[in-house]
Amino acid sequence: MIFSLDVLRARKGDCLMLHFGPDGDPHLILIDGGPSNVYKPFLKPRLKLVHEARELDEDAPLPVDVVMVSHVDDDHIKGILDLTKEQRTNSPDVRLDVTSLWHNSFDDLLKTKPHELVAGFGTASVETTAAAGEAGIDSGSVLASFGASMLRDDAEIEDEDMHQTVEVLSSIPQGRTLRDDAEALGWRPNHKFKGKLILAAEIAKPVTLGDLTITVVGPMQPELLALQEEHDKWLLAQKEKKKKSPEAALAAFVDESIPNLSSIVVLAELAGQSMLLTGDARGDKILEGMELAGLLKEGGKKHVDLLKVPHHGSDNNMETIFFERVPADHYVFSGDGEHGNPERATLEMLLQARGVDADYTIHLTYPVDEIDIARQADWEKEQAKEKARKKKNPASKKPVRENWSPAKHSLGALFKNNPKLAKKVVIVDPDKPHLIDLLEPLGL
Repeated sequence: MIFSLDVLRARKGDCLMLHFGPDGDPHLILIDGGPSNVYKPFLKPRLKLVHEARELDEDAPLPVDVVMVSHVDDDHIKGILDLTKEQRTNSPDVRLDVTSLWHNSFDDLLKTKPHELVAGFGTASVETTAAAGEAGIDSGSVLASFGASMLRDDAEIEDEDMHQTVEVLSSIPQGRTLRDDAEALGWRPNHKFKGKLILAAEIAKPVTLGDLTITVVGPMQPELLALQEEHDKWLLAQKEKKKKSPEAALAAFVDESIPNLSSIVVLAELAGQSMLLTGDARGDKILEGMELAGLLKEGGKKHVDLLKVPHHGSDNNMETIFFERVPADHYVFSGDGEHGNPERATLEMLLQARGVDADYTIHLTYPVDEIDIARQADWEKEQAKEKARKKKNPASKKPVRENWSPAKHSLGALFKNNPKLAKKVVIVDPDKPHLIDLLEPLGL
């Protein structure tokens, strides 16, 4: 029996392939596709390799049970759009036979028309942008609508939350394009959920794909209802011509961490082994969802064999207690250092929760030194923003971060100071499959 996660390099995003089933009848789930420049160099070659390993005829399609896009955000959906665009041509390099698309488009989550979701942001219309292709509203145009107000002392939105929200808003048309592509290709939407939204609920039963059992942990319906209420208020203000400022509109979306309101989170189980796949969800919400689904007792622990660490290891999404309550044998951190992820603070939380004597492996998608170069660049960029804000408003109480110190801030120094932890780290090789085999080796 096969139960393996294939971890691909995906720049700042996620791209995973879940292989499962009997040795003689393997099945495949594709989970997210990363941002641009991921499909052609990484995902497409891997799909070709799987096709060859299955010993299929050259013209025969590769069966794929599910393509799952955890949520609308460019660093998860763009590679899938590159794939669907190629699949819609007469001669794709590798043809796929996909049974279903699992995805909650953001406008479906909010029961809202696309143009209403981005009302008041930038100058580009959803209709115009969508007609031009799958790129979506450029995040720069959304950011431009905030102007210098982003640096105001009274702005209540942290930079990373702002980034997440802007990226989600900018990606809304991409979700519509994905839906249209899936329909054209005959991919059945959310077929194990009767075509409806994929949500965590107390009464919901796990779904099965052959021998694989999947329990939905997120998003949770109460969170979506709260977001719907906030957005309805925003729409009402628009209709009554009481137009809110861009900052107020953004605040209505942020709700502290917008990805936890939209990311599909699932626990996949087969033959006594388990994988917790988390998208960009927030740790505390994952714990709530696991309790709601009956996977975790209140205050208790749940061991999983593999944990895809939420949101590329952002410390905004994690606390030490999450690693204490959900210990794992394998921790997958996707991210190349852009936006600071994976954060050193998150790895320190893991170290505090699990120590160095427990038996576990840390999987990074890029070498530590490459991640640290990008993390330092992001640190210095954010520091420049904070200095500009302070210069504009000297009375501001918001601190300016200290200068980057490799000893205090780099992952390299953390591992150097903790050699037992460093020995637990493995790096994804861009030239060959990085397989985490929980049962029989896949043998790609």
